[in-house]
Amino acid sequence: MNLPNADQAQVDRKKITEYLLCTSHPDGSNKAIFFSQFGFTLENWKILAESLRKHGATYNVTKVVESEYGTRYSVDGLLETPDSRNPYVRTVWIIEKQSTTPRLITAHPK
Repeated sequence: MNLPNADQAQVDRKKITEYLLCTSHPDGSNKAIFFSQFGFTLENWKILAESLRKHGATYNVTKVVESEYGTRYSVDGLLETPDSRNPYVRTVWIIEKQSTTPRLITAHPK
């Protein structure tokens, strides 16, 4: 199964700049170190955003969880990176109730 409406997937700038690439974020600092090792930078945050969108659209959903907020989808696969080493990661998306658009929740090494 593919991520529903993956062509409409949203990756918020703040999710990248204030979390996934933020070395001072209490929960995101390890992720920032991980992603920076593959050439992702704050200055070029859009490159990571686009790689995450592609990831969500390319690989199959590996887990689906229903919650009071909506449906979460986990997608596992290789992430296209600036240095071409392409690590295996999990992206997690939510389609909130009353919506059809997937939104990135998080990404991390798998």
